[in-house]
Amino acid sequence: MQKLDWLDVLDIAIELNELYPEIDPQWISFPDLHKKICDLENFCGDPAKSNEKILEAIQSNWIEEYQ
Repeated sequence: MQKLDWLDVLDIAIELNELYPEIDPQWISFPDLHKKICDLENFCGDPAKSNEKILEAIQSNWIEEYQ
């Protein structure tokens, strides 16, 4: 299983879409999104290294996957 870090925005989005098919990512809050990413089994990034730009990119990709 590939280890994920903050810059793997598309891979993170795909994984979130598979794990949480009931969540419409358009409405997820950044704190909730951050927690879900950090809770991913193969996520190895430093929780303190995320920022709004990265979370927006992940959310945007997740919205694309969701549709």
